[in-house]
Amino acid sequence: MSAPVSLVTGVAGFIGSHVADELLAMGHTVVGLDDLSGGYLENVPEGVDFHAGSIADPALVSRLFATYRFDYVYHLAAYAAEGLSPFIRRFNYTNNLLGTATLVNGAVNAGTVKCFVFTSSMAVYGSNQVPMREDMTPMPEDPYGVAKFAAEMDIQQANEMFGMDFVIFRPHNVYGERQNLGDRYRNVIGIFMNKVLENEPMTVYGDGLQTRAFSYITDVAPIIAHSVERPEVFGQIVNVGADQPYTILEMAEAVSRAMGVTPHVVHLEARQEVKHAWTDHTVLNTHFGDLRQGVTLEEGLAKMARWARTAGPFQRSLFEGIEISRGLYSFWQDAIRTPEADAHTAPDRQPVARPSLLVA
Repeated sequence: MSAPVSLVTGVAGFIGSHVADELLAMGHTVVGLDDLSGGYLENVPEGVDFHAGSIADPALVSRLFATYRFDYVYHLAAYAAEGLSPFIRRFNYTNNLLGTATLVNGAVNAGTVKCFVFTSSMAVYGSNQVPMREDMTPMPEDPYGVAKFAAEMDIQQANEMFGMDFVIFRPHNVYGERQNLGDRYRNVIGIFMNKVLENEPMTVYGDGLQTRAFSYITDVAPIIAHSVERPEVFGQIVNVGADQPYTILEMAEAVSRAMGVTPHVVHLEARQEVKHAWTDHTVLNTHFGDLRQGVTLEEGLAKMARWARTAGPFQRSLFEGIEISRGLYSFWQDAIRTPEADAHTAPDRQPVARPSLLVA
């Protein structure tokens, strides 16, 4: 029997590269697609047949599906800067919704895909719904959450009309090795660690009492990878991640301990965001309880800190494509460009170099 052939989008990124690792260990032939706008070639596991390009490129996507006849699709490519999404609406929907629709087209037309695995986000829930459960009515409060929820509905419609099996995961606040520490718009733990490596204070939006549950990568990636082996979960939505919420201030203290420094925090203006967000994992425990490793925050941060000291600091990236400057938070004002630069389409931008020396 031949090895299953799986497409992993976002394979040069954080979660995607770890899912690819797991699939290779499971004996899959892995084809990877990534536009390298937020990931790095060095993240792509050895053995992956890598292709550089955008998930929103219909010609490229069609060619890949025709060439490889995929058994499974793992769609992890996304620009998950939730707080930035109100100011990059067109890019957000192009990357996170149109890109998903392009992949669904490819999967349906190919007729070989046994399961389409999609990583959505707990951003679909909105606020005042903790603990967030899969049976709640999504009420996203920003364009990123809207795009993810719309993509979920598109996948479900493809199942109803064309019989395309799927599993939708809603991960939250995942951290670990290979995370892009230089992305200033997302991944608070990575931002904090990079700040420490730069000998700069950690920046906290508002009072820092926002609560999140932080999920170490090995409590997420293996579950996503093995989901195709469990047909009983096909057609379901599953929250995946850690159980214990922490405030952002508590997280700053925990990162400081892991990095061996005294906490140094500065508060910036509050941004519009969901104050409290963590999820219920009853469905996860029912179907994937045997795969949950239960890595503690202390254990996970220690592992990530060891890697970060070797890999970083990362050059801080600047999103060159702000579409709405009105109301842009003061700490992102340097992201505003001229109209000519704003017209530059973000999906075509080149990856930021990631040297060990910080470039201001």
